[in-house]
Amino acid sequence: MDEKKRLNFLSIMFLIFCLLTSLPGLTRADQPASKPGEERIERAIEVVKDLASLSEEGIPAKLLEKAQGIAIFPGVVKAAWGIGGQYGRGIVVVRREDGRWSNPLFINLIGGSFGWQIGVQKADLVLVFKNRRGVENIASNKITLGADMSVSAGPVGRSAEASTDIEMEAEIYSYSKSKGLFAGIALKGGTLRVDREANSAFYGESLAASKILYQETKAPAVVQKLRQTLDELAKRPAK
Repeated sequence: MDEKKRLNFLSIMFLIFCLLTSLPGLTRADQPASKPGEERIERAIEVVKDLASLSEEGIPAKLLEKAQGIAIFPGVVKAAWGIGGQYGRGIVVVRREDGRWSNPLFINLIGGSFGWQIGVQKADLVLVFKNRRGVENIASNKITLGADMSVSAGPVGRSAEASTDIEMEAEIYSYSKSKGLFAGIALKGGTLRVDREANSAFYGESLAASKILYQETKAPAVVQKLRQTLDELAKRPAK
């Protein structure tokens, strides 16, 4: 390659480099990035609305009305090839003494299961906590489902809605909508852990889980949207 062609080639490459590095900046200027964690909350809102809207398998309004806590995990991934594992990033809110929902605490679901299963699954998951013991344990950073607290598939259908008081033995009820090969999510052995990094990024400082859940902390408008959604779903008429 002679000197002239080499210079032309370098000039073109330089222009391409400038375009590639400047376009992301233009995109950010036109569409400011949302506060870290807001997207997870927005997705959680869509998940709980979706699972509550299912006519036969959805979360009963009566259960949401009596719930002491709700954990929402958009897109839990479970994979297995002889030995399975699952991972999800979500949020949990608790019902405070005054009946209002708390600010969201960012948490992770980490767990494994053993079995001769082959496949990959992605599913949305909602856990409904029936009593206060469960939600208080969340603030301690770790809950093992099926060991520290009993968990089972939640009640569905008209019988659950018609009941004035859902009397079942489980402390946590699970609802999921699968998008893959498995017929649901095996929750026993999974652990719920506080996502400290996500909480610090969202609230702008390192806060104890108990303070986020039980004290007033300034939060973006999307948190109020989450609270309103849960209140509306709990008050919706039975189908």
